[in-house]
Amino acid sequence: MTKRMEPLARTVAGALLVAAVLGVVIPGPALAQSSSGLSSLFGGLFSGPKADAPAPVPGSNPPAPNGAVAWSGQDGASGHPLMTADAIRQAAANFDNCIAGMWPDAARRNISQDSFQRFTAGLSPDLRIMDLLDAQPEFTKSIWDYLDILVNDNRLAKGRETLAKYKMQFDTTEKAYGVDRYVIAAIWGIESNYSTQIGDRSVLQSTGTLACIGRRQPYFRDEFLSALEILHHGDLRPEQMHGSWAGAFGPTQFMPTAFKRYAVDADGDGRKDVVDDPIDLIASTANNLKKDGWQTGQAWGYEVKVPQGFNYMLADRARTMTLAQWEHLGITRATGQAFPNGNEKAYLLAPAGAEGPGFLMLQNFRVIMKYNPAEAYALAIGHFADRLRGGQPFVQPWPRQERELSREERLELQQLLAQRGFYRGTPDGQFGGETRQALRNFQASIGAPADGFASADMLERLRAH
Repeated sequence: MTKRMEPLARTVAGALLVAAVLGVVIPGPALAQSSSGLSSLFGGLFSGPKADAPAPVPGSNPPAPNGAVAWSGQDGASGHPLMTADAIRQAAANFDNCIAGMWPDAARRNISQDSFQRFTAGLSPDLRIMDLLDAQPEFTKSIWDYLDILVNDNRLAKGRETLAKYKMQFDTTEKAYGVDRYVIAAIWGIESNYSTQIGDRSVLQSTGTLACIGRRQPYFRDEFLSALEILHHGDLRPEQMHGSWAGAFGPTQFMPTAFKRYAVDADGDGRKDVVDDPIDLIASTANNLKKDGWQTGQAWGYEVKVPQGFNYMLADRARTMTLAQWEHLGITRATGQAFPNGNEKAYLLAPAGAEGPGFLMLQNFRVIMKYNPAEAYALAIGHFADRLRGGQPFVQPWPRQERELSREERLELQQLLAQRGFYRGTPDGQFGGETRQALRNFQASIGAPADGFASADMLERLRAH
């Protein structure tokens, strides 16, 4: 299991929260390469998993119990051989043997046979997960809609109440780990709306299903066995381990492997309880950020004004310069204040192109992206933390007149870029770094700001060329 895949699966919590507000189906984690759970909903800012599963075909699959949505019985959209309907059915029929076959690996992890049998007894696959794993986004939401949903007055009020209620725990954790309490509180709020929207799927059933069926079996085999380890050690009970369909659980959404790496017993009661114990939860989330490189006392970044005629080819995560160097290029803080430390290195992010606000992102922004590798998510966390601290909304307006492209339009944009020699990937309707770079190169070729922003106007200009 790569370090990179872990936060991708944890992404589902924030997506589920948005789904609850918008009333849409969200698949959660990126289980395909270089994907992120929120991008299926929020589109062109980052590449991500595929959203909105196909509707079930009447009579193709028996209804799920308790009113749950059943598997559609259809082939997965990825085209992966393990995602065909026949392959899914065959793997499901072999599910008991697959689970039993993991006993030797469990034994090597010092899981007792009694624990293995007790926690796997009666386990059955949840095939609906196959639709969520391979779903396709038809429509997306803009970055400004995303921020409006996640950073709102109600959640800010809950966040301030949480900070006051657990002030002693935040004080202790901040001293021990050097991680900003407001960022921890922001993650808690955005991932689960302060423990009110955690998810209700069994972690064992979800990870067991994905360990035996579908295209991500090796990755989820590790997650399933790690979940068994947690239960065997007694840190959590099975009823506590409920969460997303990808296996993320708890108020700040730990995958089982992340729990093993970062969870701490902060109150010394012999259990690492990141679900119901706020002391362990706050400390474990801080430990995660600290081990990922959190810089004590440093901001996550700054909203900035980008001058007219700026070369947006410089707005690239791989291109860092000191704040003083960016300032020399005409970039200033949107608030008019000076940068506290001109020697800090940052990269320029323009999530809505030349018509929207710019941001200079520091090391701690990259750390938040390790928690969840989506720039929109990390921007929401950073901004929410600032608001909890008493900061103001962003100064500059978003280009709210712009509409997000449908999946069909995004696919067409990639195809047109490919036809004109700018894009060498496989058009899939999902926008990642390669698509944005191709769009920048096209924009530069026609004398437009090379900001990589996929607007409806830019699609029209591609059609015309």
